[in-house]
Parts: sequence; C-alpha cells; structure tokens
Amino acid sequence: MILKGVEASRYCAKPNPAHAGLLIFGADPMRVALRRQEAIAALIGPEGEAEMRLTRIAASELRKDAAALFDAIKAVGFFPGPRVAFVEDATDGITDTIAAALKDWKPGDAQITVTAGGLTAKSALKTLFEKHPSAVCIGLYDDPPSREEIEDALKKAGLTQIEPTAMADLSALARALDPGDFRQTLEKIALYKWGDATPLTPAEVAAMAPATIEAEVDDLVIATAEGRTPAIGPLLRRLEGQGTAPVTICIAALRHFRTLHLVAADPNGINKARVIFKLRDAVQRQANQWGLRALEQALALLVDTDLTLRSTSKAPAMAVMERALIRLAMMKR
Repeated sequence: MILKGVEASRYCAKPNPAHAGLLIFGADPMRVALRRQEAIAALIGPEGEAEMRLTRIAASELRKDAAALFDAIKAVGFFPGPRVAFVEDATDGITDTIAAALKDWKPGDAQITVTAGGLTAKSALKTLFEKHPSAVCIGLYDDPPSREEIEDALKKAGLTQIEPTAMADLSALARALDPGDFRQTLEKIALYKWGDATPLTPAEVAAMAPATIEAEVDDLVIATAEGRTPAIGPLLRRLEGQGTAPVTICIAALRHFRTLHLVAADPNGINKARVIFKLRDAVQRQANQWGLRALEQALALLVDTDLTLRSTSKAPAMAVMERALIRLAMMKR
C-alpha cells in the first residue's frame, strides 16, 4: 500500500497496529527520522523504548545475521504492549530478509518498521512494501509541505488562532527551513503564545523565525536590489568566508528577482508570492522602483550568470557572481 501527502502524515500519527510492516524512505534523513519517530511513538507509546518494546537493528547487522529480524519480531518482552522491530538504513540488498520476515509475521508479533534513503522507482525494497497486502510504503520527497501538512503541524504545536497573513509567512518558512528546524520554530512560537488567546501575527512570526546564514544571503540580495553597491563587497566577503557557494547566492538572487517580477506584474502579487512579514515592505518598494522591463533584464543577467557558474568556465566563480551583483546594483531603473 502506498500513502502520500496528508494520508501519509495521518498514518504516521496513528499507524494501524494490525499491519505487518511500514517502510519510510527519502533522500532527506531529517524528514525520514521525524516521520519514523512519530510512527514508532504512536505504536508503542512514550514509555515503549524504556520498557524494551523497541528493537533497533542496523541494516549492516542484518546482512551478517539474517535471523536477527525474525528473532526480534517473535521475541516476547517483560512488559506487555505492542512491540516494534526497527531496521535502520535499509537497502535493496536486504529485501529478501525483510520479505521472509513479513511472510512469517503473525498478529501479535512486533511490527516491522524500516527506514531507507532515496530509493528508485524500481527498487526491490520499495516494491515489496507497495505490493504487500499488510504493509505500508511512504516516500518522503523534497517537495515543500502542503497547507494541510502545515496546518496539521500547527495543530500539534497547539497553534489554532492565526491571522491569514501570518499563515502565509509560516508557509514561506516551511518551504525555506528543513523539517527539523521548522518543527522547532513552531514549538518556539507555541511556547511564546502560551496563555495568549490573541491570534498569531506576522510580526510575532518574524520575531520567532530563526536567524540563519540564509538571512545574510538575503541581506546581500536586498542590498543589490536597492542599488547599495558599496555594501556588496563586504557582504560577499563575509559569505565567502563562511563557505557559501556562488551558485547558492545566484539561486537566492534569482528567487528574489522573480518575486519582484511577480509583485510588479500583479497588483496582488505580494500576497501570491507569500513574502514573509519582515521583507514585505522592502519587496513592494523594490518592485515599484524596478518596474517590469528592468526586472526582465535583471533576470536575464542572473540566468546567464547561473549558466556560467554551472559551466566548465575557468573564470573565478565568486568574481563572476560579484560582477553580476554590481551590474545589477548599478542597472538603470
């Protein structure tokens, strides 16, 4: 059985104990770990691991001892309650071992929970769980979370009163942060709003949002968009010293100027772009100053720069990026 999106989230929050197995896979280890933790906690409860009702088996161990998984699902613990046999970092190489365990599984045995990295469409392990009548397969991809998933996360954090503009800012944060950071941010906001019955505002979201290296990249891009040429060099040197790649800066600049283009082209563009609260005034002002024609020229320059950075050109990448930013800052508007 394959589950996606909201269905997958709901299943991990309340797995079916009658199912023999659950596979969670994805290229992002944090996404996989969060879903796995949620599913296992829902199956065995908060004291399950302390009561030794969770058996962890590394895939590398399973290759050496195929019977370890069978022993784990059949073992009877000292404490009553459901049990889980957790196989970590699985690959197609142990598909036969897991298939045999699923075949021998009987009601009352420990449920088999398996995590894996990015699996291909033809993966044997993925196919096993997809086609098994009593197993669930959940793939976690790098797509931004849907509104339903964000609302579900907010509900779990205890945040129910939210202004529409604040919801737009949270959606933007969910796309910008990795799942772990976003979850911590929600918990921080929930703690801040504890005992406060007033709706969550964009200003409060901005105050609670984490300050990361992306914020410094944003500072550089905003300085460029506002024509503050003298600020570009120092900001760029600082980012270079922190190990930020020129391509990362170019992608951020492209994203920002595409947002400006949308805002300049559409009277309601500032809402459609879901610009976070602390940047909304700056983005609207910049879009008005640039205008459509100049923004199209800016985007063309950034696309050419991106192609140069990704090509086999021997030109110094950071110098190419700095030249492009200076040209943008000095462009007639």
